[in-house]
Amino acid sequence: MHLIKTILFSLIIAVQINAQTDTTTSAVEIFIIDSYITPEIPNKFVLSFFTGDSSTSKLVIMDKKIFDVSKTLSENHKIELELNKLNLDSAMFKYVVVAYDRKGHETRSEVYHVELPQGLIISDEQDVGIFRICLGGIVFAIPSPAYLWFNNEHHWSISKEIPLFSFYSVGYNYPSGYLGVEYSYVFDSERKNFLRVGYKHIIQVPEIKYISPGLNYFTDFSGYNGLSAELSIGLFQIQNVFTFYTRYRYNFQLQNNGTGFHEFSIGLFSNFFSLNL
Repeated sequence: MHLIKTILFSLIIAVQINAQTDTTTSAVEIFIIDSYITPEIPNKFVLSFFTGDSSTSKLVIMDKKIFDVSKTLSENHKIELELNKLNLDSAMFKYVVVAYDRKGHETRSEVYHVELPQGLIISDEQDVGIFRICLGGIVFAIPSPAYLWFNNEHHWSISKEIPLFSFYSVGYNYPSGYLGVEYSYVFDSERKNFLRVGYKHIIQVPEIKYISPGLNYFTDFSGYNGLSAELSIGLFQIQNVFTFYTRYRYNFQLQNNGTGFHEFSIGLFSNFFSLNL
């Protein structure tokens, strides 16, 4: 009986030693050389690395996008990927390098993160060059029509909002929020001119583009001052440069018994000329 226990114990030790040996010999060291995004258009993600032994390799982005780097055994590996073909929608992305030695044993690197340049639009239909610059200029000039009602009075108006400062966090196709200034002209009204300054927060949602609550301070330059609360819904993009939206806004005074008026408008949003922070 004692002899059988000794034999079994020896076999278990031998199996463990062999397993550890296989694990050690199958591990391929991975050394990252370069990992960056090119500034020129089209923006590319460039990755180069070498392995401690000849191996094939793959690149895994965001745990779901897999790309072949080296299909044949090699110690030097390099890949370039255009960002607008990756359909990314975050301020950074993560990746893992997977190497396979001659016997097919797999080694995975640690998880690496890459930050994208601020203001970069990630899209498979990204437009650049003169067309996009001209389109941005047109958006900058187009006013937004609005319908106002105050008690029994109804008016049309046009307004133009200019995002001055855009703030980025996790979203990249849109900022997380922006500070803007807006001028409105109201037709056939005693109060024709309004200036607003406020902050709009952008929440990206599935199916549509975003929901944006906001708060503004307004004045008509003649003593009619107050606050306006609003909610905008970004419905769809045009040429991936600007977004068609609808907006409801309630404007109210802090004095005079809170006299206010309602406003519904449509327009085109673009932070093309804003300062990105």
